[in-house]
Amino acid sequence: MNSSPRYIQIQDFILEKINTHVWLPGNKIPTELELTKQFNVSRMTVNKAIRDLVNQGLLERTPRLGTFVCQKKVESSLSDIRNIADEIRQRGKTYSNKILRQVTIPADDDIAMRLGVKIDTPIFFSEIIHYEDDTALQLEVRWVNPLFAPDYITQDFSLATPNEYLTKNCPLSSIEHTVEAVMPITSIQQHLNLTALQPCLLLNRRTWSKQDLISVALLYHPADKYKLSLKAEM
Repeated sequence: MNSSPRYIQIQDFILEKINTHVWLPGNKIPTELELTKQFNVSRMTVNKAIRDLVNQGLLERTPRLGTFVCQKKVESSLSDIRNIADEIRQRGKTYSNKILRQVTIPADDDIAMRLGVKIDTPIFFSEIIHYEDDTALQLEVRWVNPLFAPDYITQDFSLATPNEYLTKNCPLSSIEHTVEAVMPITSIQQHLNLTALQPCLLLNRRTWSKQDLISVALLYHPADKYKLSLKAEM
């Protein structure tokens, strides 16, 4: 007879269903009332079992809809810059992208300040959707100073990503990252196949090569599919 506490038994039952792929990411699990009857326990015991799994990121509760198996999130480090194509392939997935725009534009007030150039300076602009197994994982919006990467605008980014090109031609010396949760505008929702209620994880990035500020990028990710981590030695 299993001598584990009843809430642990309920957790083991749920985990077995998840690990054996009976319940897949996005699937709804039985209600608390159904589990209460199945295990002949109190509602409080079931609630604790589920609450612990929610805190571990394995389940998520949606008000008025129920409790669901979490989508496994892709994880990327904040402490360095990795080529998204390499990350995807290392996970055994297929990488592809869609180039939306790749043009020369005048720097407006905001981008001129971020990129450290004068207003109306011609700069390179690219907008690309990166896919993992045909699922949109990242929308990359990037501004590049042509003075330091003059061939950027002529590159075929279906063969090598902007990150790959810039890393090779402008060796990275320092980076600046800020992260925020945002509700995406309609165009970003469409690019990432999101609903109006789904948030994005936005990574703001600036990169330098030696003392030169090379590029500014906004990297949008579906918040339910992506997470960022940082490991620091103390």
